[in-house]
Amino acid sequence: MKSEHPSDYPASYSPFADTGGEWAPDPASPLPLHRQISAFLMAKISSRAWPPGMRLAPQRELCRQLGVNRSTLVTALGVLAERGLIEGRRGGGTRVTAVQADGKAEGAKPFGNWNDYLEEGTHYPNLPAVQAINRLEYEPGLIRLGTGEPAPGLLPGAAMTRVLAELAARPLPPLSYEEPLGSPSLRRAVSRQLLKSGIAADPASILITSGALQGLQLIALGLLPRGSTILLEKPSYLYSIHAFQSAGVKFSGLPMDQGGLLTGRIAAEALRTKAAMLYTIPSFHNPTGIVMDRERRQAVMEITGELGLPILEDGAYQELWLDSPPPPPLKALDRAGRVLHLGTLSKAASPGLRIGWIVGPEPVIRRLADIKMQTDYGASSLSQLAAARWLDGGYHEEHLTVLRGKLRERREFMRQLLQAHFTELATWSIPAGGFYIWLSLHKPVPLRRLFTAALQAGLLLNTGDLYDRGDSRHLRLSYAYASPEELSRGLPALAGIIKQNIN
Repeated sequence: MKSEHPSDYPASYSPFADTGGEWAPDPASPLPLHRQISAFLMAKISSRAWPPGMRLAPQRELCRQLGVNRSTLVTALGVLAERGLIEGRRGGGTRVTAVQADGKAEGAKPFGNWNDYLEEGTHYPNLPAVQAINRLEYEPGLIRLGTGEPAPGLLPGAAMTRVLAELAARPLPPLSYEEPLGSPSLRRAVSRQLLKSGIAADPASILITSGALQGLQLIALGLLPRGSTILLEKPSYLYSIHAFQSAGVKFSGLPMDQGGLLTGRIAAEALRTKAAMLYTIPSFHNPTGIVMDRERRQAVMEITGELGLPILEDGAYQELWLDSPPPPPLKALDRAGRVLHLGTLSKAASPGLRIGWIVGPEPVIRRLADIKMQTDYGASSLSQLAAARWLDGGYHEEHLTVLRGKLRERREFMRQLLQAHFTELATWSIPAGGFYIWLSLHKPVPLRRLFTAALQAGLLLNTGDLYDRGDSRHLRLSYAYASPEELSRGLPALAGIIKQNIN
């Protein structure tokens, strides 16, 4: 199936070559840099790690990745071109050729092009900008100003070590496949944890997932008919992922203010689009940090109740309050079983555990569990064992207390830097929790150009167009990942780059 978003995924698009930080030419080597590079590229091609038809990165990007000037790179590429291993195409960049170095076709019937297959897959690729961010986040030296995860220093390494030591001190159960819904002990622990926020959920109504993102993917695949529409806040995290679009689901955005989703448009938009579901992040919204107030939450429940409209509530950040707990989740107000609630340990405790959950009516949970079994046959049993001990052993609450204190300090530090460097450039609100400050620029900026300019200066940004395709004046800043020292260097540099790129 061809992409339904040609502006996002042009037909010629293919993954570009990426060293991934694993290799760079050695200036101390007696072998000239261009010969090191050409040998490296030829090895990639001859091993078929880079198959025929694959497009290389633009020369500027390759120069940045390899740390060399353009003349060195051009010399190296010239060697490959002379041997017939790459060819330049007008408007199509440089691609690996479909012939051997001797010019002969490989085999009786030469293989065509992997790109033909890539364009036919039913799951859309990430936006090019999202792919770049996912790749660049692992490149050393960049200051990650928008990353949506806690810094390694905020993660509970010592406490998690104690959890694993406790597990190791007693006989482990067989690490076999878990039940379709997930480990019973973990579901019981999650049930007790949810009750603290007002959600009464029997373990039979909880499905353990490999992170909250898998929950979104299961719901997109299992509950929504192709061609249906989801209502959601605009901007929204969902605009930056393609689980729903790949399932043929459309989005219809609803406006927000500082009190959260504006409820006056829900009914009309639901009727106009024949919406199948409302997706919302009511507590410490991603990317804006807004908390939906208590009255607004009640109005959402009443309006969707009259419409018979299900709700998908993303609670990934609800435990990360810094000033005071948010109002009860929508699921805590649910008396009709219309709300599916997503939760995760990734934002507070451990992204690497890959533990999340979906809470909902038992028939729905069983349906989603069946799809999960078809895709991965269950989340890691060892991760589930550790997560259950983490919750039941009191580690989670202890860690949240420490984490909130550290995030308050980081939030205040970023506020001071913004006040010092961005007062004439933008406005912002200080969030009551979560990770993010939604920076609203006074004047529009070409965000793709800003992203590139910031990257050249060693800054990695999450620009507003990832969360609202038409955006030209927002940045998602995170005080959870970059260190104070990095923020002290990165934010003033970003202010200067913005001044240079304002229209």
